Amino acid sequence: MNLLLKYLSLCWFRNNPVDLVPSRSFMWKAVAFYLVSGIIVESLIADPADGTLEVLLRTVMAFSSIATLLLFTKKWHYFYRLFTAIFICENFIMTLAIGAEVLDFWMVMEQAELREEISITLAVVLVFWYIAIVSYIFRQFFSFRTLYSVIAAFSYFVLTYGLPMMFMDI
Repeated sequence: MNLLLKYLSLCWFRNNPVDLVPSRSFMWKAVAFYLVSGIIVESLIADPADGTLEVLLRTVMAFSSIATLLLFTKKWHYFYRLFTAIFICENFIMTLAIGAEVLDFWMVMEQAELREEISITLAVVLVFWYIAIVSYIFRQFFSFRTLYSVIAAFSYFVLTYGLPMMFMDI
């Protein structure tokens, strides 16, 4: 539990992810949580089968993107640390996204007047927060300048969310 709290503090831009050493089982539990929570969110938005396939594609893209970045920077030995740091923070954001979906559902049932504005605002905030977290993690791991870490985080977001979404639209 202590290790999880240290990883979650990354979502608030505290701790250095390089100093956190996860066990393999901890990393795989983070991946399992990511798959389950991602499938829940995607199933609330679209068809459960399509949502499941999209989440699986995102996971493959995340593994591939992180592995490529680490091979390119010659820091392969950080794979478990980097992957776990990103996925724990992604899981946190995904949990908030589930909450946002539940709130949206409730607002639909209550016919809330500003439902769309609230839902879109929450989605935008979560995406920007996610990119900021991944940028922080990249900056800590690779000592990138802020601009480079933001570009890398945005690229990671596009690769892991944009490409699978485009694939699903084909």
